[in-house]
This record gives sequence, C-alpha cells and structure tokens, in this order.
Amino acid sequence: MADIISNARARHEYHILETFEAGIVLRGTEVKSIRAGRAQISDAFARVEQGQVWLYNVHIDEYSFGNVHNHAPKGKRRLLLHKSEIRKLFGLASVKGHTIVPLSFYWKNNRVKVGLAVGKGKVDFDKREDLKRREADRDMKRALQRSNRS
Repeated sequence: MADIISNARARHEYHILETFEAGIVLRGTEVKSIRAGRAQISDAFARVEQGQVWLYNVHIDEYSFGNVHNHAPKGKRRLLLHKSEIRKLFGLASVKGHTIVPLSFYWKNNRVKVGLAVGKGKVDFDKREDLKRREADRDMKRALQRSNRS
C-alpha cells in the first residue's frame, strides 16, 4: 500500500501513541483530485464530535475537469470508524496535550483510506534529540559501509 499523500510533519511534531485506519466520505471529484495527487494534509487534524469523527483542514484541489457540482477545496470530511474505535479515539484524544492527526492517505481495495494517529505534541528539546539520533544513525551506517568496502 503506497501512500498517495503523507504528512511528514506529523511524525516530527508529535510522539505517535497509537494508529488507526479509517475510511473517508468523499465525492467523485475529490477522489479524482486525490488520485492526481492534488491534496495536502500537513495542517489537518481530526475531532470526535457527537459520536462521529471529522477531519478538518484537508485541502483537496478542485477537479480541473469538474463542473458546477465540483467540491469545496477545504471543508470538514467525515471519517468512517467502528463505534469502539471512536470511543477509544475519544478517550485518548481527551487527555490534555493529545490530538488526532492524519499520517497518510492511501489506497486499499480501490478505496481511499486515512491513516490516523493519536499524538502528543513534542517540545523543541524532543525534536532536537530526534535530529541528533537520526544524524548519529546516518554516521554509523556510513562508517559501516566504509569498513565493508575495504
């Protein structure tokens, strides 16, 4: 399952606590725009409202070959989850500092799915630590490659 759209900022900005897979209610023109890769989820977030999960700030460009019935680029979109998953999401997200963010849109059985995560916001110190760890791993891999060559 290759990602159509991914949210790289989410893993940088949040500690990912738990992930979920959700369906999304889309119109035909929205699916065609997503298939063309014309969507952004970098500022998106989800909320549980009245027993349903809604996705906000997802920008899906208008379909260029659409007509007067084209979709609005920004708007809230309903996510499809089981009731038990919604209850679990609500419990996790109600803790102070936790939020629900989309990680990616991907295809599964010819349907668009959303990878959701409950995340806890990182502080600058955590972000710097992640960058240091990633750089150290990269340096170790380079050193191993050099030693394997000789």
